[in-house]
Amino acid sequence: MRDVIRKLLEIQTGLTVCGEAEDGIEAIRKAEILTPDLVLLDLVMPKLNGAATARELRRISPKVPIILSTMFGQAAEALAPAVGVDVVLSKPDGLHNLVVRIRELILSPAAQE
Repeated sequence: MRDVIRKLLEIQTGLTVCGEAEDGIEAIRKAEILTPDLVLLDLVMPKLNGAATARELRRISPKVPIILSTMFGQAAEALAPAVGVDVVLSKPDGLHNLVVRIRELILSPAAQE
C-alpha cells in the first residue's frame, strides 16, 4: 500500500515525496532528518503504532501536519486530538480524498506561516 500511495503522490503536480518508512521508529528518525512539510501515518505500523509515532512527531515538529490513515475510522478520530493528528482518514474513503486533504493541509494559509 505504501508503494501505491507514493506513486500516486509522485504524479501529483506540486507534491514531492521526500521519504518513507517501514515502521514508526524509522518514521520519527527520517522526519528529524528530512523535515517534511507533512507526515502520513498508518495507525497500524510495526515497532511503534501511528498514534504513538504521531505523539512523538508532534513533540519534535509541532507545526508539521500529520494525517493518520486507518481502517478504524471513528475510533481513531476520537484519538486524534490526544496524539496531535490533524486529520484522520478512513482507508475506505479512497486515495482521492487523501490527495485532497494533503493539498488542503499543505496549501492552506495556516500552512504557509
